[in-house]
Amino acid sequence: MTNPKIEKVKSDIEKTKSKISAHQAKLRDLEREKTRLENAQIVALVRSEKISDAQLSTLMDSIRKEDTTTATAEPTVTDAWTTQQEET
Repeated sequence: MTNPKIEKVKSDIEKTKSKISAHQAKLRDLEREKTRLENAQIVALVRSEKISDAQLSTLMDSIRKEDTTTATAEPTVTDAWTTQQEET
């Protein structure tokens, strides 16, 4: 003998699991789209500045150094960028 209330709850559980799965898939898609748009924005920004590969590499190296050092006399990203611009 089955209890109709239990069957109803089981049915609701399955429906909810299905909705959760669909929402998780949609969330993953939205997160991928957000990342794609952010990457496109970054590329457009770099291209608009007409930065050469060498300048971009120097800039990224400077950023990495700033992230790994604390309160040292190392040049800032702005200093590295200015120096690189003066060299060209």
